[in-house]
Amino acid sequence: MAPIDFAIIGVYLVGITLFGLYIGRRDQSSDSFFLASRRSTWPVVGLALLASNISSTTLVGLAGAAYSVGISAYNYEWMGTVVLVFFCVFFIPFLLRARVYTLPEFLERRFNGFARSYFSAVTLFLNIALNGAAALYCGVLLFRVVLPDVPAWEVAIVEALSAGIYTFAGGLRSVLYIQAILLIVASIAISVSSFAHAGGWHHVMSAVDPAKLSLIRPADDPYMPWTGLLVGAPLLGIYYWCTNQMMVQRVLSAKDVNHGRWGCLLAGALKLPILFVMVLPGSAATLIYPNLEAGDGVYARLLFDLLPAGVVGLTVAGFLSALMSSVASTLNASSTLITMDFIRRWRPDLKDAALVRASRFATILVAILAVAWAPQIERFGSLWQYVQGVLAYVVPPITALYLVGLFWPRANSRGAIACLLSGLACGMALFAANPVLHLIKLHFLYVAPILFVQSATVLVLVSLATDPDPPEKSAGLTWSPAFFRAETKALAVQPLWSNYRVLGGALILATAGLVYAFR
Repeated sequence: MAPIDFAIIGVYLVGITLFGLYIGRRDQSSDSFFLASRRSTWPVVGLALLASNISSTTLVGLAGAAYSVGISAYNYEWMGTVVLVFFCVFFIPFLLRARVYTLPEFLERRFNGFARSYFSAVTLFLNIALNGAAALYCGVLLFRVVLPDVPAWEVAIVEALSAGIYTFAGGLRSVLYIQAILLIVASIAISVSSFAHAGGWHHVMSAVDPAKLSLIRPADDPYMPWTGLLVGAPLLGIYYWCTNQMMVQRVLSAKDVNHGRWGCLLAGALKLPILFVMVLPGSAATLIYPNLEAGDGVYARLLFDLLPAGVVGLTVAGFLSALMSSVASTLNASSTLITMDFIRRWRPDLKDAALVRASRFATILVAILAVAWAPQIERFGSLWQYVQGVLAYVVPPITALYLVGLFWPRANSRGAIACLLSGLACGMALFAANPVLHLIKLHFLYVAPILFVQSATVLVLVSLATDPDPPEKSAGLTWSPAFFRAETKALAVQPLWSNYRVLGGALILATAGLVYAFR
């Protein structure tokens, strides 16, 4: 990199750290620190969702997957748009009206303390092993091009320290005010340069293997079979967008239900151009670098080889923007879980200031664990496969508990315990038999629906075989036709531009058109 690139990056890192410290001086209450005082408007919610979702893991993973196996990795992105519409209709009203800090807290109100503790523990594991460590690993991949002799763990420590100081000081508000715009600009710069060096859009579309430019793959495709896309990807998407603390925390900070819904729809709309600015550049790279050994390194090659001095600095700042946003979001969500789901339950007498201090120490602990695990991800091959594969074995029981519990008031506490424990046991057994011992050969997108159906079945059977919970356990926390009719009546007097159902329907149609065009 040229001196101007280092200067740009240095100014950026110093600037956002000072900004976090400035914001942090005003965040003294728990509502303010953890949920940005519940005053976030829909543009802030939408951009924060995008910045937390389109992380450094996404930038590296999507381009790498497109280079290695084709654009079918984008199926997870457009599926996210569909799931966000589902989230708007069925989840958001109950989450915001419950005024919870965490998603596990919602499970405690609906079921019992065991469900809350189990989900908190699982979320902490995923935040460390997937969200935090994977983001740090992506930074290692990028800086390995510039600093090939620096050990991976040293790079990860510097990244974690930067994001840790940012989160330590500013809480969620410092995450909400940040980097989505710079991230989008950087991605566009990479995309334009990639297509220019590969001969232009039409040349890329005609020269790349058509199979690598198709979203809908055959049922025997080893990476993304269309049957797995239908039955497995939606379940992973529901966990990620509807129950994942790192993402839903942005929605919990919304000032009201409408702003939460509009913010989610904005994030869903912004995910559609990702195909062009983050996925297809990996396809163009197959013409520029036809013989790379590992696809996960293609993003760094595109960045440092194709962009001019100055623009490289801005783009690296954009990448750091994604990394900082992802790591900061993970640290903030994890510290919130530790503080609200464990410390506050053990010590309910603690004041707000003590809770904030405890959260900051939790941030340090989570950062240390993520740094320790990040260098190990290289052992698992493809980054994108690592992320999605781990989710498939862990999250389906939680998805089953949320969906059945939301739509069936008869689901009870004993059923919840049986659902989670049996799902954990089956998930561990499948993991041992499939990727570890190779006794069976099962795509992870089929593992997810198997575990979901098993867990949901156990939840229903045990709930029916035991006494129901008191009616107040599900009051106001389950969906009903009467609730839907009441909302329909209220929406009848709203203009179409603010009707979330109309906006959601338009977003579904746009998504369907994009998928059809690249079928």
